[in-house]
Amino acid sequence: MITAEGVKHLAADEGFELCGVTPAGPPEGIEFFESWIEKGYAGSMGWLAKSVELRSTLESLLPGAKSVIACAAVYNQPNEPVPGQPRIAKYALGRDYHKVLKGRLHRMRRALAEQAQEAEWRVCVDSAPMLEREWAHRAGIGWFGKNTCLINSQRGSWFLLGFLLTTLDLDSDAAAEGGCGTCKACIEACPTGAIIQEDGAWQVDARRCISYLTIEHKGEIDAELQPLMGGWTFGCDVCQEVCPFNSARASQPLRAQGTSEPDFLKTRAWPNLEQLAQISHEDWDVLTQGSPVRRAGWDGIKRNAQINLANR
Repeated sequence: MITAEGVKHLAADEGFELCGVTPAGPPEGIEFFESWIEKGYAGSMGWLAKSVELRSTLESLLPGAKSVIACAAVYNQPNEPVPGQPRIAKYALGRDYHKVLKGRLHRMRRALAEQAQEAEWRVCVDSAPMLEREWAHRAGIGWFGKNTCLINSQRGSWFLLGFLLTTLDLDSDAAAEGGCGTCKACIEACPTGAIIQEDGAWQVDARRCISYLTIEHKGEIDAELQPLMGGWTFGCDVCQEVCPFNSARASQPLRAQGTSEPDFLKTRAWPNLEQLAQISHEDWDVLTQGSPVRRAGWDGIKRNAQINLANR
């Protein structure tokens, strides 16, 4: 018989630092998500608007789903800026996390399917149309910070999410509780002022977010925003770097824990900014294979490097 505790032990064996279970009921945040899109905060990410209906239920992903197993993998590692070199967000330093997490979750799925052959399963990592942060919050993984990241009170926010949907009815965990209190470190540190409060809720205007600008935005970046991007070439970690929950303390030794995942630690050597700003498509294609940085595209990564050079 499969139990929630058994699932958590299996997740731990696969290297997930956090795991929780929640019922697969309708998500509560779909109206807020839709409102965020309607305000234009999604920028040019048009696929988000097209996915609203799909995200309103898990039936589109797994008919008859009864439980959501949420897993979190820590990716934290040192990432000090080096003059003249591209600056890449921590989650993208190693192998593409989609592949790493999917591998772990599929091994879990196969092990669990052997114990419950009548059950159906679905692995979801990032690209599936679901409100991932809400499901992880409901499963006890973390709570929403002012920077909109999911924060775990003991482990901080340097983790990636993966999910197993199942038609099994498993015992569930309580939703995570916590909060930022009066802290505004992330808001004050955000180079572009992308973290805003509206209608009593903290949210990110993607159109000003360096992660969005360097990864998802196509074409020219507003001249006003370019100097504020500093040295960030792919993504941005500023709001997490300044978060107190990511600071190691004697009383909370697990905070800011580093990753032990070999695929995350296998960082690749990147060309310097001058080389990256004029890299050929062929060299870019080889360089970014198996890396999240590929998401920015050839034109995007050259554009970002050129902006970084102008900001030196």
